[in-house]
Amino acid sequence: MIWVAATLIAATAQTARNAAQAGLTRQVGTVGATAVRFVFGFPFAALALALAAIWMPIPRPDTMVLAWAALGALAQIGATAFMLMTMRGQGFGVATALMKTEPITLALIGAVILAEPLGPARLGAIAVATLGVVLASGVAWKRAAWGPVATGVLSGALFGLSAIGFRGALLALPDAGYAIRALTILAITLGMQAVVMAAWLVLRDRRALAGIMAEWRVSLGAGVLGAFASLFWFIGFALTPAANVRTLALVEVVMAQALSGRLFRQTVGPLQLAGIGLIVVGVGWLLSVAA
Repeated sequence: MIWVAATLIAATAQTARNAAQAGLTRQVGTVGATAVRFVFGFPFAALALALAAIWMPIPRPDTMVLAWAALGALAQIGATAFMLMTMRGQGFGVATALMKTEPITLALIGAVILAEPLGPARLGAIAVATLGVVLASGVAWKRAAWGPVATGVLSGALFGLSAIGFRGALLALPDAGYAIRALTILAITLGMQAVVMAAWLVLRDRRALAGIMAEWRVSLGAGVLGAFASLFWFIGFALTPAANVRTLALVEVVMAQALSGRLFRQTVGPLQLAGIGLIVVGVGWLLSVAA
């Protein structure tokens, strides 16, 4: 199943990109770090699309495609900003876990907006994996700072809405192969996001703009990883309902916990290990249902 491989590649690249952005937040602030993935990612997406156009026709988007893409683009900007706020307040691994409450919301939104069937088996798999996320977060809920927790959950909901927008754009695009459709929507959405964020930085936050330019090496790396991850997310969205992709992507929580321990010296306790086990069970269940 191509969507499985695409999702695993995207999750790996996104974990690395999130780590790069989390580091940038301390130097350039939340808005500056949010802008990096879009402003520095767009040129690579545009170049890849231009090269693809040499060998194959590029599908032409209509107003419906652009509307879906705009929904996904704007929701993703908000989601990224709230994600970075959560990382600053609760830590890298915890923030990633809180965001990954997304699949349940995404499954429900997809059923309503895109008429994608749920079924008890899929809902069960998503619920088990999401429970694993809550446990794997390692948050002591009685002592948790509810501000960062709320921004983490809100980030997940907005990421879910952005996934619906991207899948809607991919489905609305005229007939073409899944790879070229994914690359086309990637270039369109990153272009929209780059314009919005660049305009904001020029008009409202030139200090952050100067900061990301000064940190151009890290910014460039985050942009490349972001564009690469998004391309494979879009390939997954083109081939299967977004809830399937995002549930499988919960393996990113396992990657984030490992990265937290290695880079940020955050420990993993027994409850978190149990949560990771539930994630594995839920993802395995989903794959057996989707196969």
